[in-house]
Amino acid sequence: MKKMLGWFAAGLLLAAAGVAAAGALPRVAVETSKGTFVLELYPDKAPETVRNFLQYVEDGFYDGTVFHRVVPGFVIQGGGFTAEFKRKPTRPAIKNEASNGLGNGRGTVAMARTAVVDSATSQFFVNLKDNGFLDHRDNTPRGFGYAVFGRVVDGMDVVDAIAGVKTGTVRGFQNVPLEPVVIVKVRPVGP
Repeated sequence: MKKMLGWFAAGLLLAAAGVAAAGALPRVAVETSKGTFVLELYPDKAPETVRNFLQYVEDGFYDGTVFHRVVPGFVIQGGGFTAEFKRKPTRPAIKNEASNGLGNGRGTVAMARTAVVDSATSQFFVNLKDNGFLDHRDNTPRGFGYAVFGRVVDGMDVVDAIAGVKTGTVRGFQNVPLEPVVIVKVRPVGP
């Protein structure tokens, strides 16, 4: 029964995210202090990852978090820390769906994780270039890769603007924007 309720709730989240029309993919707008970009999500390729991400969106979890890691020519990463660099409490980690056939190309969004394969929670990153070395190669911890679950369909110029901010070391973290890049809010939008 609990599993059925989970699937029902996930269906409601997908409907709220604009999946009511047959074949439509969910989209979310990520409003930041540098502008807004839109992500299209792939529940057919990464169902658990998309459900997890949309639940964080529905909960308002990302509102007020920051892009805490910006590496030009690589990625922008956010979704876990406040502007004061306090880590937000998360739900349990999810299964890594990196073997879904999607690659870490420019503009794709993937889940951040630790060295543990199934450790992703709320943090995500947008690839600034083709980062094929992050793709699934095998089932070892080193080769498993990072689960792509969507892509930027509008506002890549905003992502690139975030990538261009000045960074430094803050509280022991490297590649931190010296002026916080805040995720103001993340909301579902129609296709």
